[in-house]
Amino acid sequence: SFTSPWKLRWKPICASTEIELSKWLSEKPSLGNCPRAIIASRQNYGKGQRGRYWESPLGGVWVSAALPCVAENQSIGLFGLAVAVSFSERLEKLNIPVKIKWPNDLMVCHKKLAGFLPRLIYRGEILRFACVGIGLNVFNAVPEGGIALAHILKPINYSLAFWTAEVLVALERALELANENESLCFQAEKRLWANEIIDPNTGKIWLVEGLDEKGALSVRRGRDKAVWTRW
Repeated sequence: SFTSPWKLRWKPICASTEIELSKWLSEKPSLGNCPRAIIASRQNYGKGQRGRYWESPLGGVWVSAALPCVAENQSIGLFGLAVAVSFSERLEKLNIPVKIKWPNDLMVCHKKLAGFLPRLIYRGEILRFACVGIGLNVFNAVPEGGIALAHILKPINYSLAFWTAEVLVALERALELANENESLCFQAEKRLWANEIIDPNTGKIWLVEGLDEKGALSVRRGRDKAVWTRW
């Protein structure tokens, strides 16, 4: 965990927590090297992977966080995996059967519970922040293919404040996990959602062979082999 406390900003509504976080980092790049997060009750233009629209209505946890980085060997693939594993650990403590859909979704009962989008911020060649935007469905209405914690935990005896805190605790753990390459990839592999994956560019199905030391996905289709790094 961090020696400095979190700096938090709450927005009742915003276009995107990612945009708000970028502005904050630009305006105040140091803030005593504290971790910081933007938390919104809802977003109008939340973004997911490949620029897709991420529905962010009232009742969910919508957070963008920046964690000060001291590690030199951090990679966006490993940090993304670390977020997935650490978040899964928190959910598993409540007996939620979560799986990781590589690279950036958490699934329960074959439906999407949470998504996250990591990025790294450098100043010159120095890594300054590991950032991530996270969306977690709690009480909110979800689109087709989605699931909320209110559907899984009945009755759900936890508030949005509780789940926001769980996200922040998971992120602190993720920064530690990201430096434990071998252990991290093992923990992620055993939680993978499926042993097949569809190439979004071609629609072809590939077999998943595992994760490499940088968090990339090793796949095979017949005699063809490939390594995907989608971040």
